Amino acid sequence: QVQLVESGGGLVQAGGSLRLSCVASGLFFRFNAMGWYRQAPGKQRELVASIGTGGTTDYADSVKGRFTISRDNAKNTVYLQMNSLKPEDTGVYYCKPVLRDQWGQGTQVTVST
Repeated sequence: QVQLVESGGGLVQAGGSLRLSCVASGLFFRFNAMGWYRQAPGKQRELVASIGTGGTTDYADSVKGRFTISRDNAKNTVYLQMNSLKPEDTGVYYCKPVLRDQWGQGTQVTVST
């Protein structure tokens, strides 16, 4: 059974930084592209960043140049470094394998003005 445990969220002022972590188990992590998704209040969940098995990354336009996704296959962990945070980055952040419909509990990120 796939388990995904996100951590690292919190309350931060605009312009600040946070680093999210997601530990995955129950899957061959190194063979899965991974994504970070967020759900803002009243909005649909959206993909903000993804990383392929070979390390290729892709970002939503709204976070390009500010967020960096990375992975450590030895630790079954995917990270999201978030810099220059804006209030519109507020939401619950989830990670999951891109090709699987399985979700963790998410981690709340709140950016204040």
